[in-house]
Amino acid sequence: MNTPFLISKLPKTGETIFTVINSLAKEYNAINLGQGFPDFEMNSKLIDLVYEAMKNGHNQYAHMNGVPALRKALAEKVYELYDNEINPEKEITITPGGTYAIYTALTSVLKPGDEVIVFEPAFDSYIPNIEINGANPVLIPLTFPEYKIDWDLLKENITPATRCIIINSPHNPTGSLLDKNDIEQLRKVTSGTNIFILSDEVYEHIIFDGLEHESILKYPDLFERSFVCFSLGKVYSCTGWKIGYCIAPEKLMKEFRKVHQFNCFSCNAPIQYAIANFLSQKNEYEKLACFFQNKRDIFQKAMEKTRFIPLPSHGSYFQLYSYDRISKETENDFAIRLCKEAGVACIPVSAFYRDTIENKVVRFCFAKKEDTINEAITRLYNFEQRS
Repeated sequence: MNTPFLISKLPKTGETIFTVINSLAKEYNAINLGQGFPDFEMNSKLIDLVYEAMKNGHNQYAHMNGVPALRKALAEKVYELYDNEINPEKEITITPGGTYAIYTALTSVLKPGDEVIVFEPAFDSYIPNIEINGANPVLIPLTFPEYKIDWDLLKENITPATRCIIINSPHNPTGSLLDKNDIEQLRKVTSGTNIFILSDEVYEHIIFDGLEHESILKYPDLFERSFVCFSLGKVYSCTGWKIGYCIAPEKLMKEFRKVHQFNCFSCNAPIQYAIANFLSQKNEYEKLACFFQNKRDIFQKAMEKTRFIPLPSHGSYFQLYSYDRISKETENDFAIRLCKEAGVACIPVSAFYRDTIENKVVRFCFAKKEDTINEAITRLYNFEQRS
């Protein structure tokens, strides 16, 4: 029997570290501070609204672009937060998660041979999304340990083939933020060019220390060339619902929807109706910064009894820690040993680079109950004592 010869579209991609760590966490009954999801309950009112939408018959295909009431509510939210009058009919599309929105945006504009600027460490879907479209990632390291963009290095890597720049703020995995200077530099780099911007803003509300989110939606000259991607799962602590959205100018959204209609076409209807209703509860997203900063601070305080060294985290679910005072192992080996011997799962930051860069840093997710955090850190401390 002859088997068809297959040439992989992603020959450099294998099993992700998330899959490896999650499997180990289950096998060794480890506390999972690796993957970015909460272990506490979401708001029960939103669950009730989904049930109500189902009982009210909202169980068939929703509009391809998303339930109109949800798009309208999101446009109102954007205007209030970022002073941008988004057209809910022509400039917002509901998607099955933020990652899907990112993939669809890239697929809308990339052609074989195009180049896309990616700052590393980077969320793990970016590079495969680029390569599956026949384009080439141009990898630029963020400065360690601040994880800031080196704009001079970026300028050196702009070529006639540069089609898109991906930015991510608040940043996963590092928790760093873009500031006003970064926005000004981005303006200078892209002005007068044919370069698109993909802005990953899934943690838009989870920002600490009184800092401000510099959304691309605040800057009309940048927005006109941008796809801006969001996650409602992150906002409402329901990551398993896989619901997000993309905002882009009409001319870009037309291309986005061409791809969307032949891939997903339509997202979960009752969830959309429920969130459209729930968005009027502004306090639910306005309180996120304080809520998660408290968790970050609890995590940092508890970690003081260990030899882990914190790196700054100004947003997201995540806190990076150096383990240089504990071990000289590679990040991958240390993370695996931590899972097996300490019973705590984390992610090596080297996994967020195409070509492994070792800084002796791992990522912990602190979007957990306080009991979970305290038990995890007790295990880390006991692990240190035994090592």
